[in-house]
Amino acid sequence: MDFPALRAEFPVLRRVAYLNAGTDGPLPARAVEAAAQELEREAQEGRSSAHFGRRSELGRDLRRAYAGLLGCEPGDLALTSCTSEGIAGTVAGLPLGPGDEILTSDEEHPGLLGALVAARELRGVSIREVPLARIADEVGARTRLVACAHVGWVSGSTAPAELAEVDVPVLLDGAQGVGAIAVDVHALGCDAYAGAGQKWLCGPDGTGMLYLSASLREQVQVSRRCFGNLLDPDAGLQARLQEDARRFDSPSLSAETLACALAALGLLESVGWAAAHRRARDLAARLAALLAERGREVAPRADTTLVSFASREPEQERAQLAESGCIVRNIPGRPWLRASVGAWNDEADLDRLLATLSR
Repeated sequence: MDFPALRAEFPVLRRVAYLNAGTDGPLPARAVEAAAQELEREAQEGRSSAHFGRRSELGRDLRRAYAGLLGCEPGDLALTSCTSEGIAGTVAGLPLGPGDEILTSDEEHPGLLGALVAARELRGVSIREVPLARIADEVGARTRLVACAHVGWVSGSTAPAELAEVDVPVLLDGAQGVGAIAVDVHALGCDAYAGAGQKWLCGPDGTGMLYLSASLREQVQVSRRCFGNLLDPDAGLQARLQEDARRFDSPSLSAETLACALAALGLLESVGWAAAHRRARDLAARLAALLAERGREVAPRADTTLVSFASREPEQERAQLAESGCIVRNIPGRPWLRASVGAWNDEADLDRLLATLSR
């Protein structure tokens, strides 16, 4: 499949310049159809043993697909409902307490910060914020965990490669990473990587993933136990947890959600991940250059798919852009608008945004 054909798969792009995958990616028509087919099957056939077998099959397929994107084995990956669920479960399960420190950066998303605040308020853990570029150098004697973005949600900056060399576990928030750029958890040297299925993978809300290394899995306690993450759920009070990362699975993901996510992944895979990543990064770099030429300050960024740029009234300008058919987001508390550029976008989307901004 070429990129014009890919673009044609997204109904929203017929109406607007959709540049908001960093919040939620555009949903392809075939993903909607896949979800509808599952719901129709459930309506016609009911939901008994065959239905739950179907759910298990879809879950296995999605786990394999997500693991392939992260460069890990399926047994090292849990299916979650969002990035934040994976982060929260990891932080909550680690044996941390008073005197321990979690090191993070000063540009993190609330989805990560919420888990850190809980660790501070409920267990007395100290939280220290430093600039993302310096985070590897700031690991100290009390640091027990580094938790930060792989790709920063504010501007598209990236975590330093030196994190692979630190002597404490590293948890990366991959919400703006997986699907947008190539990810290899082993090359990154991280012990945990939490990602989203609804952003750059164009899946439905309620999908995500969590990679955990074998060594970190041994440290993370699982307080939430239910049918889905038990090895032998029929053993009653003697039931044991799954032996691999499935112990961290979200309690329940519907068949229609799983099918929708798989169909979206299949579409993106049809153009080739390397080509998709390259096109999105190239379009984002082009947008950044054109914005700078027109006098808009562009936030410092890496070779990623996010482009944040200055706005005097970001909320007001975001609303005005939406009325004109350009969907971006503003960064709360900062004077920035952010465009998220995917492989499904094209130069016409960039031109429409730039033309609207110049009015």
